[in-house]
Amino acid sequence: MSQFTYNNGVMHAEGVSLSAIAEQYGTPTYVYSKAQLLANFDSYADACAGRDALVCYAMKANSNLAVLDLLARRGAGFDIVSGGELLRVLAAGGDPAKVIFSGVGKTVDEMRLALTHGILCFNVESIPELHRLNEVAASMGKVARVSLRVNPNVDAKTHPYIATGLKANKFGVAFDDALDTYRAAAKLANLEVAGIDCHIGSQLLDDAPLLEALDRLIELIDALGAEGIHLHHLDLGGGLGIDYGDEEDSAPVPVGDYLGRVFKRIDGWRAERHGGKPIKVIFEPGRSIVGNTGVLLTRVEFIKNGEEKNFCIVDAAMNDMARPALYQAWMDMQPVVQADTGAATYDVVGPVCESGDWLARDRALSVQAGDLLAMKTAGAYGMTMASNYNTRGRAAELIVDGEQVHLVRRRENPADLFALESLIK
Repeated sequence: MSQFTYNNGVMHAEGVSLSAIAEQYGTPTYVYSKAQLLANFDSYADACAGRDALVCYAMKANSNLAVLDLLARRGAGFDIVSGGELLRVLAAGGDPAKVIFSGVGKTVDEMRLALTHGILCFNVESIPELHRLNEVAASMGKVARVSLRVNPNVDAKTHPYIATGLKANKFGVAFDDALDTYRAAAKLANLEVAGIDCHIGSQLLDDAPLLEALDRLIELIDALGAEGIHLHHLDLGGGLGIDYGDEEDSAPVPVGDYLGRVFKRIDGWRAERHGGKPIKVIFEPGRSIVGNTGVLLTRVEFIKNGEEKNFCIVDAAMNDMARPALYQAWMDMQPVVQADTGAATYDVVGPVCESGDWLARDRALSVQAGDLLAMKTAGAYGMTMASNYNTRGRAAELIVDGEQVHLVRRRENPADLFALESLIK
């Protein structure tokens, strides 16, 4: 996280002290770095330069409108999984013609919305979805561009909750069923078979499973071509991991190295079997673009020394950052102001009424009540997974640009939370 460093013993986001941010905006608060966000996106864009390729940001990782706007202005497309996410893209000024619509349960209304705005493609995940989309498109007098999300049965070797490419997962069409499913799609009058897609999982530190999945897709594309079904694009999804600070034996594969291997494999294949004819390549990165752009800033409320455990009780909780409770995820926790006093071992926990409400376990910290902590690498799957459990308002969100701080989402208050509710009269 090169944009979050200590200056005179105080952690800064770019040129702004996190202590000053907490003083002005309160806690808990998500703080993002604009420079880091754009640098992460550019690592993909630069590797794709000169090629027919599109980087569609997987916005489920972080869907703040300001984040989407910055990426849209950089040329990003978007991978969405709901109609609401499409409306966010539109509100942020994104181009619907660069939108890929993924997800296993698209409703009729969501299909209508996407067709109305002329999205690039639907990633279809089942035969029933093919028929529903064909019927919806026919009722609107439109033709829907589709790719099939193929499940290549490749083990991503990641947490089971974020593995999506095995036979046991709910996602995609089974590899062995893909040919028949493409044949069925090609016969439907209001569908245009445009591409192929896969996404095998998330937080992958090694690109070998991704390259294995690519080889399986290549095999299928050639089989389809032999039957006269020619695809215009190849969508490899996302999944590249980032460094949360706990990987002792391995580091995330650099984006440029991974994309270089992908393009080398594709170029060799196209030269050998297709006379050098190119194919459009689409990527759907999420975490690797926003994960290390942000921290969750929180304040220590109490230090509670127990018989078996010491607890550092902070004002952030599992409703603000669900990853530790949901995935047992390890996330680095550092004091905003460095201290010289001796450290003790604490579980960092929140005030939510659940034993599962923890942010970090067994951490050596030199802290006392009133101190600030920064949960690092919190830009992905923090705010988008946040809830209002215990009637807790969700955190504020800020973007730092050099020495400027922009409030891009105000903190919720209790009145916001029950504004949509009503009493029985």
